[in-house]
Amino acid sequence: MPELSTADHGTSPPRVSIPREYNAAYDLIERNLRAGRAGKTAFIDDQGSYTYGELAERVNRFGNVLTGIGLQAEDRVMLCLLDTIDFPTAFLGSIQAGIVPIAANTLLTTADYDFMLGDSRAKALVVSEALWPQFAPIVARHPTLRQVVVSGKDGKGHKCLDDLMKGAGTNFTPAPTTCDDFCFWLYSSGSTGTPKGTVHLHSHLIQTAELYGKAVLGIRETDLVFSAAKLFFAYGLGNGLTFPMSVGATAVLMAERPTPQAVFQRLRQHQPSIFYGVPTLYGALLASPDMLTRTEVPRLRACTSAGEALPADIGRRWTEQLGVEILDGIGSTEMLHIFLSNRAGEVRYGTTGKPVPGYAVRLIGEDGNPVSPGEIGELQINGPSSAVMYWNSREKSRHTFMGDWTRSGDKYIESADGYFQYCGRSDDMLKVSGIYVSPFEVEGALMTHEAILEAAVVAHADTDELIKPKAYIVLKAGVEPSDALRDALKLHVKEQLAPYKYPRWIEFVAELPKTATGKIQRFKLR
Repeated sequence: MPELSTADHGTSPPRVSIPREYNAAYDLIERNLRAGRAGKTAFIDDQGSYTYGELAERVNRFGNVLTGIGLQAEDRVMLCLLDTIDFPTAFLGSIQAGIVPIAANTLLTTADYDFMLGDSRAKALVVSEALWPQFAPIVARHPTLRQVVVSGKDGKGHKCLDDLMKGAGTNFTPAPTTCDDFCFWLYSSGSTGTPKGTVHLHSHLIQTAELYGKAVLGIRETDLVFSAAKLFFAYGLGNGLTFPMSVGATAVLMAERPTPQAVFQRLRQHQPSIFYGVPTLYGALLASPDMLTRTEVPRLRACTSAGEALPADIGRRWTEQLGVEILDGIGSTEMLHIFLSNRAGEVRYGTTGKPVPGYAVRLIGEDGNPVSPGEIGELQINGPSSAVMYWNSREKSRHTFMGDWTRSGDKYIESADGYFQYCGRSDDMLKVSGIYVSPFEVEGALMTHEAILEAAVVAHADTDELIKPKAYIVLKAGVEPSDALRDALKLHVKEQLAPYKYPRWIEFVAELPKTATGKIQRFKLR
């Protein structure tokens, strides 16, 4: 079992000591069985609840299913599964067998899946019945794909997962993997272009659980957690699987999309102590007429946000409404989970907090040198959960993974007292009259206006080809766009920020383009 080192590292970050011979799935399951939690509920999905003992049996059965259809160590299996018990079953069952699961975003197109199957050369596909239509036209064209398994009642001409599981044995010997073996892939969400297969090791899951889940979030065995962010998302994978399993907590899974109504239903029904969301969702929840009161969720003690920076106004209004802080942080597919975060009792809305224990960060200027406090620089991270590479993307890998440091592509400012403030993506920054302007800062100012539900700011050239900010605005229900409102919004920003930062153009839109994980795709607006 991995243990948090107690050695004196001086100013160096803490490290989680993991043995050379190590299997991530076996660790997450076995630690709970050894602790006597076989009868404790591990997961609750839309169909029922499952104990740690039942999960262990399911994981063993799935390992036997994969080996039974001819898959071997280091082969790859694509999982395109909704958030039900079948996701942890297949994900952990693959890893325990030494087979590499690729957790695919369930909201993509047929073309995306076609690319991912070809790029990964997956030998098996496990897909939810509801998602089969996106795969039906393409599976036959991939010669490396030997087996399709459907999670659901209708196999669509293929094997049903339940049937295969019933016929599989309940004993399974974990593959003799090492901490440095390839463990799983996640494809990047593509907020800046084509998704990339991001390769993680067996040691990475528990590193994030120890360094963020325990040290920052403070998750414990008695917690019941609910993540609106899905398990295929790096953020959701830690939230809803790795972190609760690392301490023996219970996780609620939701197959449907996280609409305010669906989220409110789970919060009221299950009474979680920890809720994980994204900024867009928090904004939608606050704007809903069904918004919760504190008396409806008395057990809720912690909320987190990631995916993109949380507008300060949303954070403050959430805390005023529920009396619970949102711990805003930043993570990435490349780093697996959050590496920079606010802390309970020390939240400063409008910032992303301070580095997570075990992670070091630095801000680098355009000249390649560290910037001074108060200056904008690109955020780079040194931490134990950094991916090894992007699959089949040597040039992009070399650009992002630079020895001990990983480039985030995000611009930040560090305050004198060590808080980091988000300034936008590196390719989103505006230079107005020779001065950098953070689009996120302008968006944050706009979001404090009562008429606005969502805002995105991008660079736009005027008639003289000079760059100025342009805002795309989604108004709240019942608010009508008008020239008078445009003028009012411009004035609203001028009253909060330096005048040169106000949006010269404002366009009202019905919705903003986003990735399936909720990140605004500003490159599409540009």
